[in-house]
Amino acid sequence: MLRFSKMHGLGNDFVVLDCRATPFALDVAHIRALADRRTGVGFDQLLSVEPARDPGCAFYYGIWNTDGSPSGQCGNGVRCVAAWLHRAGALALGEAVRLESPSGPVTVRLLDAHKVTVDMGAPAFAPTRVPFVAEVEADRYVIEVDGTALAIGAVSMGNPHAVVMVDELPNGAAERLGPALSTHPRFTEGANAGFVRRIDRTHLALRVHERGAGWTLACGTGACAAMAVLRRRGAVDESVQVDLPGGSLHIDWQGPGHTLWMTGPAAFVFEGQWLTD
Repeated sequence: MLRFSKMHGLGNDFVVLDCRATPFALDVAHIRALADRRTGVGFDQLLSVEPARDPGCAFYYGIWNTDGSPSGQCGNGVRCVAAWLHRAGALALGEAVRLESPSGPVTVRLLDAHKVTVDMGAPAFAPTRVPFVAEVEADRYVIEVDGTALAIGAVSMGNPHAVVMVDELPNGAAERLGPALSTHPRFTEGANAGFVRRIDRTHLALRVHERGAGWTLACGTGACAAMAVLRRRGAVDESVQVDLPGGSLHIDWQGPGHTLWMTGPAAFVFEGQWLTD
């Protein structure tokens, strides 16, 4: 039997595995089976809590999508990892701790048992860092997606993001364009496609189609990416509320040369055991 915790951050849901003493050993087929919402448990991402590889970090966490593919970062997921560690007695309230993600270290701090703030690092706009195929770095790129010329921002928050302003699109276009944008060949590792509406300089509304998972109720790195792209264009202030279908996150970024902070909730749903055979 495989023991797990079911958690979510604003409806972006996770299965969390304790791999601190037992190495993570699920293959792609088992991950997909566990992800199935009818015959398994169901999740947007699977998270494994493991011993740190980096001696400067307290723990490592792995991330897998529903299709079994690995992910480099997950904003809602890292908040859930922090809350899980607190519940396990490994992280105190108010304590700042460095955790190691597949894309590098992040610093987390529990504001209370269910609210976490995370230093997500600095947004990376260089095309080679995203990665995105472009000759030069730009605030906007125009690419053809499913027969539509689409103006996007490209940025990495430890994973690749394409950000599109929805007031530049016809109604309903995002539903069609999201899956196609996530697999566009210029994003050589795929992308999380975020469709953002600017309400004012401190308030955004966002939907995200995640690579390997599809439309989600919330995407923490997507909220960070949307804020970073618009902040770089001078369209928002340094502190922004981002409304997603599952709830709201607060993102703070002073601009280039600074790291970006995300604050939001993490919730436990249930504990269980899954029969792996």
